[in-house]
Amino acid sequence: MRVLIDECLPRPLKPQLAGHDYRTVQEMGWGGVKNGQLLLLAEKEFEVFVTGDKNLRYQQNLASRQIAIVLLPTTHWPTIRNHVVAVQQAVDAVRSRDFIEVAFAF
Repeated sequence: MRVLIDECLPRPLKPQLAGHDYRTVQEMGWGGVKNGQLLLLAEKEFEVFVTGDKNLRYQQNLASRQIAIVLLPTTHWPTIRNHVVAVQQAVDAVRSRDFIEVAFAF
């Protein structure tokens, strides 16, 4: 699967993930693009969008989206680093149009 990692997430996340084709918003040249437009762009090239933007589901109509979304509970790298396995499992499990909110055990 092709997976897009949102710019709000720390860059060290990408090399920690495996098994899919991962790209960051910055690598795609989409930095600063607002969520609605970003999702339109992402749907053309990616199957999964990984974000830490908790407002995404309230600001966007996700029912009409084809892209799957994996929401992380934080953008704090030391916390995410300790839960990379949970992030990887969510990406591995997600299917088209799914919205998965990953829970980290704190």
